Order: sequence, then C-alpha cells, then structure tokens
Amino acid sequence: MIEKVNMYHPDKLADRIGGAITDLAYTKQINPKIAGEVLLGHGKCHIIIESSVTFTESEIEDIVNRIVPEKVELDLLQVKQDIHLANNQKDEIRCGDNGIFKGVPLDKEETELSKIARDISSLYPYDGKYVLADNNLIVCQSNVRTDELYNQLLIRYPQYSIRVNPLGDWTGSINVDSGCCNRKLGSDMAKSVTGGGIHFKDISKADVSVNIYAFLKAQETKETVQMYCAIGDKSVNGIAYTEIVKTAKDYIDSIGGFEKLAEWGLF
Repeated sequence: MIEKVNMYHPDKLADRIGGAITDLAYTKQINPKIAGEVLLGHGKCHIIIESSVTFTESEIEDIVNRIVPEKVELDLLQVKQDIHLANNQKDEIRCGDNGIFKGVPLDKEETELSKIARDISSLYPYDGKYVLADNNLIVCQSNVRTDELYNQLLIRYPQYSIRVNPLGDWTGSINVDSGCCNRKLGSDMAKSVTGGGIHFKDISKADVSVNIYAFLKAQETKETVQMYCAIGDKSVNGIAYTEIVKTAKDYIDSIGGFEKLAEWGLF
C-alpha cells in the first residue's frame, strides 16, 4: 500500500523551490552549507534560508515564479548559518546532524505506482495524488474531467479496480491547499521514512546523505539497511562519512540536481 503525489502538488512545489535554491547555492560555493523552509499557499510564499551563501531577492523570485503556476508574493528571510554548526564543517565534511535512517527495498506495488503517477502526470500536468492498495487504484487528479480520466485509466490500467476523484472535478494547487517543504516523505521514500526530510539541505546534512545512501544500498542488496549517527561523526556504521556524502552527491548529480530530486523523491 503506497501513496504518491506528483510534482505539481503544493508540497512538492515547496520541495522543488528548496531544491532549486540548493542547486543555486552549489553554483556559488563548492561545498555550500544550507538549510531552509518553504511555506506556500493562497498568494504567499514564505522562505527562510540559513546558509553560508547569500542570494539576491531577484534570484529567489525567479525560482519561485518559474516553479509556482500562480502569482505569489515572496516573503524572504536569510540568515547566516549558526557559528557552532559552521565550525563543525570548517576543516572537513563531518556528519551534519543526529539521526536514525533506514533504507528498504521497493516492492512491486511501490514501483508500479511510481510509473503510474508519472504516466498520469504526463497527460495532466496539474496537482494530483495517487494510491495503490490491494489492487485498488485511487486517483485524485485536478484540472481534468472525472469521466474523461476514468475512461483513460480503464484503458491504461484494466488490471486495477479504479476510483477517480470521489468528490468530483477540482482545480487543485496552492489556492486550494497550502504546501510545505518535506511534508510528503512517504511519497519521496516509501517505507524508508525515518525522522528526516531530504529537501532544501546541502549534501553534508545526514538527512540528505545518509537517507539516500541507505536507500540506494537497500535497492542494491534487497535487504533493509539501518544506520544511525551523531552530529560531528566522521563515520556512520563503520563507513566513512565522506564516502556516504560522495555516494549521495553522485546520485543527485546523476538525476540532474536537487530540484530534480524534489520532483519525485527517491522513486
């Protein structure tokens, strides 16, 4: 049983904004330090950035205007990273947070819904949510006639019992629902969810690097991988933290960056 939201859902718009700002940070410094929050909805976009990098307001406005389909008013707060956190990373990349992490192999249902969500979203690039559970496919897709979508899905997915838009046609996006960064972790990580979100943070943060590392190892070994760390650690479960960070960064680079990671998460 799994739920997936698409890249146009308000929460994913917030994640994508955070990812795009993180990508921008990496064009300004080789190893930037950044952590931020995005709250988006009803004509407003609130962004807090704690970073070693300084951005112009126009740079952030350009990102928001590109990603968010509706016009919003930007409320931006930038502050320097806390001096104690900055000193933790001063001479070398060390673990950027406490945490417990788990990587779990994807099952057939999770893999299938990931493909279905992308398929439906390619036809209707608007706010949408999808559930696959016990051979039931539940689709809530905005900006499409319910009967039209139902007929499409009957043809594309005849193997499932299909329910579409139980409340009827809807418009979706940020004037219907607000969005917040790192709120759709199940959609991003399936059963690998533990305590930390993977968006709007640089790669030194354990929430990003260790989560990705554990997830990738679980797919490789087909076994659950469990890891834990404390801020400042140079190794996690006997693995050098620099290796963990490199593995995660290589993966992010391979898919096109932090914004691309934010679109669909890890699967």
